[in-house]
Amino acid sequence: MRTLLLGIFVVVIGFVLYQGFTRDSEVVKAGDKALEFTLKTLSGETVQLIDYRGQGVFLNFWATYCKPCEEEMPYIESQYQKFKDKGVKVPAIEVSENSLAVASFVERKGMTFPVLLDKREELLGAYGIGLIPVTFLVDENGEVVDRTTAGLTESQIRNYMKKIQPDKGREPNG
Repeated sequence: MRTLLLGIFVVVIGFVLYQGFTRDSEVVKAGDKALEFTLKTLSGETVQLIDYRGQGVFLNFWATYCKPCEEEMPYIESQYQKFKDKGVKVPAIEVSENSLAVASFVERKGMTFPVLLDKREELLGAYGIGLIPVTFLVDENGEVVDRTTAGLTESQIRNYMKKIQPDKGREPNG
């Protein structure tokens, strides 16, 4: 009897795990509405995507251990400085790491844009993200304009920020 119950238990657990791993996650792509979220910054401030409505959003998913992420951070920072007063915001969502490691990385890299923490990787699943870095370009209406799944050069970042800048008549130099 115990063997039968144990066997049933193993089958049920196996089925539940199988369902969890094989469930199709929705991939957020161009033309979709960006999924709402609420996350905390390193300083503990609560931020929601809707807070950025009316502005272009360069939504970057990254981690401190990711080399392409590390390489693009100075470029993101440079372009953030040029576009932050032009209606483009950069919430950078760090996935899965502890606040101390993230704070140390942010300080070392001189990052001044908001860093949001997705410690449980909930947004990775919600947005259908596998490998990082991934950047979503979100327009002032909350619609995804583009999704890129690679490390970016500074000129690519500049072009992407121009693409989502709400007032395209006032493009910054550089």
